[in-house]
Amino acid sequence: MKRLILVGTSALALLVATAELRAVRSWSGPDQTPTPAAQPTPTAKPDDDDGGIPITSEAVRTACGDCHKSDDKQRMSRISYRRTTPEGWQETIRRMVALNKAQLDPAQARDVVKYLSDHLGLAPEELKPASFEVERRLIDFKYEGDAETERVCTSCHSIGRVMLQRRSAQEWSLLIAMHRGYYPLVDFQVFRRGGPASTEPGADGRPPDNRQPYEKAIAYLKGAYPLKTPEWAAWSATMRSPQLAGTWALKGYEGGSGPFFGRMTITAGATPDDFTTDITYTYPRSGRTVTRSGRALIYTGYQWRGRSTVGGDDATSLREVMTVDRDWRTLSGRWFTGGYDELGVDVELTRVGREPVVSGLDRASLKTSSSGQTVRVYGANLPAAVAPRDVDFGRGVTVTRVESASPTVLSVVVDVAADAPIGARDVVVAGVVSRGAVVVYDKVDYVKVSPGWNMARVGGNVFPKMFAQFEAVGYNNGPDGKPDTKDDLALGPFDALWTIEEYTATFDDDDVKFVGEIDGQRGLFTPALDGPNPARWGNRNNVGDVWVVATSTPTPGGAPMRARAHLVVTVPLYMRWDFSNLNLGGR
Repeated sequence: MKRLILVGTSALALLVATAELRAVRSWSGPDQTPTPAAQPTPTAKPDDDDGGIPITSEAVRTACGDCHKSDDKQRMSRISYRRTTPEGWQETIRRMVALNKAQLDPAQARDVVKYLSDHLGLAPEELKPASFEVERRLIDFKYEGDAETERVCTSCHSIGRVMLQRRSAQEWSLLIAMHRGYYPLVDFQVFRRGGPASTEPGADGRPPDNRQPYEKAIAYLKGAYPLKTPEWAAWSATMRSPQLAGTWALKGYEGGSGPFFGRMTITAGATPDDFTTDITYTYPRSGRTVTRSGRALIYTGYQWRGRSTVGGDDATSLREVMTVDRDWRTLSGRWFTGGYDELGVDVELTRVGREPVVSGLDRASLKTSSSGQTVRVYGANLPAAVAPRDVDFGRGVTVTRVESASPTVLSVVVDVAADAPIGARDVVVAGVVSRGAVVVYDKVDYVKVSPGWNMARVGGNVFPKMFAQFEAVGYNNGPDGKPDTKDDLALGPFDALWTIEEYTATFDDDDVKFVGEIDGQRGLFTPALDGPNPARWGNRNNVGDVWVVATSTPTPGGAPMRARAHLVVTVPLYMRWDFSNLNLGGR
């Protein structure tokens, strides 16, 4: 699997930035005036087969028309031949401000991004495969497309950025040409092959393909991500502003804190796609309740971009990136924060009507041969008068009594028989089914640290720190009795003691003493300050590799279990190739 650091950059990109782009700087700050482009964007006549989407917005024409000329069909050069996400359009606008001195105030920029996202956006089916990019997830991702194109593109940024673009054939060529112009070093480092052309035929007997890597990438991208697609044709024809006002049942999960449940009240704003929110949720593990309020905007008829805070305190701000499903019954995605968007929660919202909604349980698993366990079921419109027979956990699990019942929380006591079949169970409450709500298991066979690898960045002086959160998750071997196979049962997080140990990569570097500290109870790693450290040999920075180790005792009185994950603690991003702190929703 290829590890894609969504907020990262490569050594190549950093080298390019420092060696070739002295004039291209961050556009924040009065002393960082960017160098303007020598000439406006050339107006190249597109192939009519590539279509081109007419631009009817005066806001876009006013903001972009000095450089991007219109033809007799209202198609603007470059702009009309690309589709992407709200983040993609806003990043482009920021680049235009930084490099070409485009003049937009924030209100103008929001209008331009809204129009372009709605009229030159992506269909839900086009967004879904790379939703990890806009949700800012640090994940292992295996790209199933062309390996050569992946290598060319991921040398500087994630493949997700590519997957969230749709361009005309000519526009893909122009994009590669722009890269070669702005970043000349990429030509001999990734865009062009090294060594002489091949003279040997391929395995199929055909002549060797001696195109340069960037030429192969262009050919692939033109076919894989064209401007015109059936998905966009269908979606743009039916796209409309979703009707979301009302009450929604909320469930989510936060690493280190576990599941949470609550509700969100969505209120329609001044415009059809504008909403305000009031959110309340509780963490069953700690009993902590959080109340937030915020604002959101819908792009392309289904892309929720919002921001919420606790009591208006910016320090508690969470960005919200969610997708509205086609029937307007559910929303799902990620809310996040942090200098690198590394801290976040997974969320799912279900519209509340007249019927009961079962969001989930306060635990992920139930052990066999146990009795008197109190289980809390969270949801909305739960029945006030409920008998034990109305709550069904399946064969071998008996609900002995109902302790309490409210519209949002149902507390029941269960016994699990010794011969109860192990596996995931649907839970039924008053005829409403929650699929795979709990796992029944007979023993914990092993523990894993989740995630299995992670990254942190030192910081704190000039640049922010990047934190890393870990959990100890218990597993049962499943029906086949073998570990690390597809039928293994994940049992949820278990309490653990957390430590860090030396990862032997460089002899005698003592990384464990310098890279940072981990909270022994929560599993949250806090990196050290950046900058040269005179306490280290050679005044080295506080970077390095360590093992993050969890020691857990899932079974009371049982033997402790240990597991570990690799943590890379590296330098800050001194130059960012993306603008992740976008203000697309709450203002």
